[in-house]
Amino acid sequence: MNIPELIKELHFKATRSSGAGGQHVNKVSSKIELSFDILNSKELSENQKEILYTKLASRLTKEQILILFSDETRSQHRNKELAIKRFLYIIKEGLKKPKIRRATKPSRNSVLRKHENKKRQAFKKSLRKKPDLES
Repeated sequence: MNIPELIKELHFKATRSSGAGGQHVNKVSSKIELSFDILNSKELSENQKEILYTKLASRLTKEQILILFSDETRSQHRNKELAIKRFLYIIKEGLKKPKIRRATKPSRNSVLRKHENKKRQAFKKSLRKKPDLES
């Protein structure tokens, strides 16, 4: 996966940001909308597309496009950088292979410690009972 080539496939759209900012917010388009078409990407292999399609299914639109928004700062350029950084993180995390869990057996000593602790607890609780007066 060639990152600079992947970034060239991104589409950006600047819109007016919501929230506080006074008169300035009505004049400047600082909010960035990043869109990426996973299925039509030339940079991703078919296998990578399939993996991303399944892992990011909840984030995709009906047209299978990944859309990210960034309006954290007042600067359009900084928002664009943040959106690209978040996009690359999402793609890298989506392509990571999960570690295979290998089942392990508890050690003999840990099993013995567990039984000893259970016996100690049972004895402690047996002392809390009312004494038997008929004996």
